[in-house]
Amino acid sequence: MRDRDLSLTPNQETILSALRFRKRYGLEILEAIEKSGGKQIGFNSLYPNLKKLEKKGFVKSEWGNEPPEEHSGARRKYYQITGIGVQALEAKQQLLERVARWTPELEGV
Repeated sequence: MRDRDLSLTPNQETILSALRFRKRYGLEILEAIEKSGGKQIGFNSLYPNLKKLEKKGFVKSEWGNEPPEEHSGARRKYYQITGIGVQALEAKQQLLERVARWTPELEGV
């Protein structure tokens, strides 16, 4: 069986982190990232990345039950990280930890 591709771009990693403990809709994802000091991600980057993450099975989405917002008329679509999404996020974080701790081995010692 082929290993699943758990690779993430930096933006995808940040988006999954915003979804780690709760489902959120698009604007709330952007606010969570921006207000916690993360790199600002625009709508033009958010939604294509969410689509890619959903295609890979890292997130799932569902329409909210609340009525559309008065000012925009749009229904909210909520995104939630999946189990495989958590695995991808943890794999990325473990890779970064290994990179941070790596030291060159001294040859001939």
